[in-house]
Amino acid sequence: MCGIIGYVGGRPCRELILTGLERLEYRGYDSAGFALMGGDQGVAEAVRAVGNLSKLRDAAGLNGASTATAGLGHTRWATHGRVTTANAHPHTSSDGKVIVVMNGIIENYIELRTELQNLGMVFSSDTDTEFIPQLLAREHMGDLATTVREVLPPLGGHFAFVAAHVDEPGRLVASRRECPLVIGVGEQERFVASAIPAFLRETREVVLIEDDEVVVLEAGGHTVFAGDTEVGERAPERVDWDEDAAEKGGYDTFMLKEIHEQPAALWDTIGDRLRPDGAVDLFGLGLDDAALARVERIHIVACGTSYHAGLVGRYLIEDWARIPVHVEVASEYRYRTCLAGPGDLVIGITQSGETADTLAAMRVARERGAHVVALTNIMGSQATRDADGVLYTRAGLEIGVAATKTHTAQVMALSLLALKLGRLKWALTAAGALDLAEELRRVPSVLEEYLASPAPAAVVRAAEKYADRSFFLYLGRHVGVPVCFEGALKLKEISYIPTEAYPAGEMKHGPIALLEEGSPVVVVATDGHVFDKVVSNIQEVRARGARVIAVATEGNDEIEQHADDVLWAPRTPALLSPIAAVIPLQIFAYGLARARGLNVDQPRNLAKTVTVE
Repeated sequence: MCGIIGYVGGRPCRELILTGLERLEYRGYDSAGFALMGGDQGVAEAVRAVGNLSKLRDAAGLNGASTATAGLGHTRWATHGRVTTANAHPHTSSDGKVIVVMNGIIENYIELRTELQNLGMVFSSDTDTEFIPQLLAREHMGDLATTVREVLPPLGGHFAFVAAHVDEPGRLVASRRECPLVIGVGEQERFVASAIPAFLRETREVVLIEDDEVVVLEAGGHTVFAGDTEVGERAPERVDWDEDAAEKGGYDTFMLKEIHEQPAALWDTIGDRLRPDGAVDLFGLGLDDAALARVERIHIVACGTSYHAGLVGRYLIEDWARIPVHVEVASEYRYRTCLAGPGDLVIGITQSGETADTLAAMRVARERGAHVVALTNIMGSQATRDADGVLYTRAGLEIGVAATKTHTAQVMALSLLALKLGRLKWALTAAGALDLAEELRRVPSVLEEYLASPAPAAVVRAAEKYADRSFFLYLGRHVGVPVCFEGALKLKEISYIPTEAYPAGEMKHGPIALLEEGSPVVVVATDGHVFDKVVSNIQEVRARGARVIAVATEGNDEIEQHADDVLWAPRTPALLSPIAAVIPLQIFAYGLARARGLNVDQPRNLAKTVTVE
């Protein structure tokens, strides 16, 4: 969850560390801190503060050890220990020699910490991280990298950390296990961070660190160790991200910017994959067309917003390819009896590629002999390494914690897969596939026109009317069900309003009891074969005095007779309506949260990347 950054080079690094942390703040903002090493001075400056990066800057002040050329920084999403200054990173050993920042969880830290306490070591925090600098200080062998390599195997869990020793100025040591960590290569300088945006302004040359590797970083280079083997200096790869992609681009918030970037994200996800004849090329799946045609069952495992994308994918694949699809919550799938096996295709959806529960579910399926594909937005993420194949979305950087463009890009990627499977299974005719391909190509343009129209502003005005409400019910049918799930999740994430989301036909089995005069009910009522059924459900909630906010297809005049407010969605074929209909719900949640004066980019208690169970 947390964000970490380290720097070693020839430049004063105080501002580099602070700016990098600002780029990582989406990973957690309960507390933050940094430590700078000043050669013979040891730790030249160390500051920790509860709250976001503005609090850290206030605590640090304008004056600091501006000449220090090595440092570590951390922004925290709390797991072990309350949100306090004592629990903020960096953590330092009792002798002041070793400094560490970490992301993840050491699962056996209590056992290991108790051993150190029995030896007389005193701890000053409640975190699992503090154990690491204490252990490294006790076991120090005169060389920090050697010490890290020796103490790494007994550590349980998933983590990434960066360590420094005051007796080894100009050197950082980093390692990871199932948590993200990447090196940035500059001219006579090295960065290490949880994610590339932390140093994107400084370099686009990156080196990926593999599980349980130990990396020594110095100004002039880096050395990779795999166990006792020195791998040497791994050559960097160049990423094509523009640093401006991490800025707001004139929008008030990252979330609003990313809502408006959805047409481009969909164009890029389609890219060169959709041929003029309607055929689909999906390179990297790890299955050729013959093997893909033999797939008889698909499992989709995911969490949160990605899970909702998987639910949409089920409708598409089952309708176009006639293959049964099971969509599972990854955190539950990993603890059930896994029935996936040889011949099955398992798709793990994770925008970051680092979602712990999804990674675990993918590994379980792979151990059972299933072919596992990662559907992710991040090149080189853990999911891409654990899977047999990869289907990338091409949404670009998403900074806002509440996912928007990565969700619709996931649905588009699943649409492409469904189309390809439909042709391979002969469930679609060539003409039918071509028609669907043309509709998929139209979607980005349709969304672009919608976002440039007055419709989004009208959605915001509608949302503002409900900013004082304390409960919402979301309803939908068929493909509208995952849309209402995702819309409700967005509202909960950024407005903090309790919200229920249900298939409309299930409303009478409990949720209707929650309704009273004036209760707002959001109903996904886009055009399709269940529209009349949805209207009947609308009448049921209106009979209980509820106010209906309908998400409807542009041009459907009938819905205005049944709803108090209408959020228009651009017109698409019914099965593609989830891509279109979710956008007014994103905007609705955004407008309502802003009307309540809330920070939509950094909602409380949440983090962008969920790397803990």
